[in-house]
Parts: sequence; C-alpha cells; structure tokens
Amino acid sequence: MTLLAATVLLFLVMDAFGNVPVFLSVLAPVAPERRRRVIARELLFALAFLVGFLFAGRFLLDAIGLTESAVTVAGGIILFLIALKMVFPPPGGAWAADIEEGGDEPFLVPLAVPFIAGPSVLASVLFVMSSDPGRWPEWLAAVLLAWAGTGAILLLAPDLARVLKRRGLVAIERLMGMVLTAIATKMVLDGVGSFFGL
Repeated sequence: MTLLAATVLLFLVMDAFGNVPVFLSVLAPVAPERRRRVIARELLFALAFLVGFLFAGRFLLDAIGLTESAVTVAGGIILFLIALKMVFPPPGGAWAADIEEGGDEPFLVPLAVPFIAGPSVLASVLFVMSSDPGRWPEWLAAVLLAWAGTGAILLLAPDLARVLKRRGLVAIERLMGMVLTAIATKMVLDGVGSFFGL
C-alpha cells in the first residue's frame, strides 16, 4: 500500500461529507460563533485517538495473536458495511440513529468519537499499520493528511451545507461509498489470497 492509497482510504472512511449534516445537527444548540472552535477541539481529540491507536494497535494484535490476513479480511468486511451505509443510508441519513437530540455543547462524544475516530476508522488505521509496521512514518503522514482533509471540510460545514444543499452532500457521500466498496472488496480478496498463499 502506498502513502496516497492509505491517505485516500482513511479519508473515505472518515466520511467528512457525510458527517457535515451530522455535525450541524449536533452543534445546533451551540452559539454560531463557537461552532468552529468546538469542531477544531473535537478534531484534535480525534487526532489524539487516531495517532494513539496507530502505535498501540499493533501491540493489541500481537497480544491476541491475530495475523495480517485476518486483519485485512476483517477490515475489508467492516469497510464494506460502512460503504453500504453510505450508498444506501437509512431514512434521515447514514448516522441519523446515532444523533441525540438537544443536549449541551458536545465534548469528545459524539463528534470526536465515534463520528471522526469511530470503529471503522480505527480498524482502518490498524490495518494500514499492520500491513508494514516498519513504514510507520508514512502511515502517520497518511493519518495526518486524511485528518487534515476531513478537518478542512468539517470546519467549512456551515458553508458547504449552504452551497451543496442536502442533495449535494448525499450525492458526494454516495460516490465516496461506491469508491470505498471497491477498496473493501480488494482488501477482502487480498486477505483471502494472503491466507491461502496466492
């Protein structure tokens, strides 16, 4: 896997465009002048989780005895399920069921975790790192680049929602879901091939 491929994979799984309406809904009770500061803070929390998991995840794999092929297949299946949710979202949006109505200013949950650094993203980070631990500087760069791209989109969430409207955001999310489906399928095939020595 190349640095570009890892960056694209992580960026797609973070689903920045799909998270725009989610963030706007969760931040609705927050004063408009504070929203970008809250988003920036939650992005930093998410980055800390992602970087921590990038380096600690390998030890978790070794501790429970998982092989690279098992992680690849599992990661592919998880990504495939996420991609299906992006292409065929339930009524109200892909993450509508996870949003709590009302409430105070969000802190850590649910914006940083699980909307940015959710299980699928953490699984993808684990997969990328396990593919070649010796290339950790590249994987760290991939995490930072994907996070920065996601952060830029989320910080512009109010503007994007005005320009693209709901239909535009849904269309982009579904397109990203289709690309992610192809990546997930390749991951599963690679994992199965590696297990059987093909």
